[in-house]
Amino acid sequence: MTLKVSKLRPLVAQSEIRNMTLECARVGGVNLAQGVCDLPVPKVVMDGVTGAMADGYNIYTRFDGLPRLRQAIAAKQKKYARMDVDPEGQVVVSAGATGAFYAACLALLDEGDEVVVFEPYYGYHIVTMAALGIKPVYVTLEPPTWEFCAEDLEKAVTGKTRALILNTPSNPAGKVFSREELAVIADFAEAHDLFVFTDEIYEHFVFDGREHVAPATLPGMARRTITISGLSKVFAVTGWRLGYAVCDPEWALPIGHFNDLVYVCAPSPLQIGAARGLEELGEDYYRGVSDDHQHKRDLFCDTLRSIGLAPHVPEGAYYTLADVTSLPGVTAKERALHLLEKTGVACVPGSAFYSGPVGETLARFCFAKEMDVLEDAMHRLRRLGQ
Repeated sequence: MTLKVSKLRPLVAQSEIRNMTLECARVGGVNLAQGVCDLPVPKVVMDGVTGAMADGYNIYTRFDGLPRLRQAIAAKQKKYARMDVDPEGQVVVSAGATGAFYAACLALLDEGDEVVVFEPYYGYHIVTMAALGIKPVYVTLEPPTWEFCAEDLEKAVTGKTRALILNTPSNPAGKVFSREELAVIADFAEAHDLFVFTDEIYEHFVFDGREHVAPATLPGMARRTITISGLSKVFAVTGWRLGYAVCDPEWALPIGHFNDLVYVCAPSPLQIGAARGLEELGEDYYRGVSDDHQHKRDLFCDTLRSIGLAPHVPEGAYYTLADVTSLPGVTAKERALHLLEKTGVACVPGSAFYSGPVGETLARFCFAKEMDVLEDAMHRLRRLGQ
């Protein structure tokens, strides 16, 4: 008798990000592959968790999250995104932004549906859809401008297209979609009656005076947009798995029911810690996060230039894609492994973010590190120029 694994098993392999993290650990290097933000966790957030445990927040919550956190999310969306949100019917707290996206796909899309995806893409979006039998159709944003036009979108649409995924600020390109670009997407979504799933997890990491525009705030977009974000990055609690979806009540209810089926609820005391952070940390905190990462971006991109790895300077998030064609190797993976061997610095091959050949010329670096770690990485990289 031969036991078999699921037919989905080949679709859900370990990500290239995890692979490079393991390779980095093997050589004792500096890991600029994985997107782990090294900010200190705000004290108010930590104190909120310990206080919540003492106060008895140690059991299941409602499927869509504790009222206090949903109210804090709604208030934050109002203040920073200019979105009017009902915390009782439009917010679903989940196991990270990834969990919110998975629950939304389960609730709103069917096997065989197609979704327009900008590439370079975030791999978990693609694998999540693959696991559900949903087909991504790519619109390629090529360096250095990362531009697109309405015609690019129209070429991707078919009778099976049900949605578009938008990551802004984007991982890995750091692109911040402008209001004008979002208007093009809004017109496209309305013309073809599409959902727009957004991933706005890096909304507070925006540089050079740019503005993060929430797509749901554009005319006609409130009902069709599933706004997804979380606390992992801005509070440096990636291991807590706290994210959320904000959308029309008609969509929020089934998303919440699938969230209950898959995750039951996000951890109760951690929800209180996140709520306290949202309630008590204001504009100065978020501005400080942005300024700190802009400074690190500038230092790191200068280092990449100095060693002949031309960076595509990000407008937001905390990654930079760099041209690695000057390194030995034919593929991006070979070049990334060469860089790790020579310098002890791990990056992610650009092929992890593209369906086609563009990614073979690129590698992604995460610069969201404590300054001493980032300085060590930059020192190691400069060995290439010696």
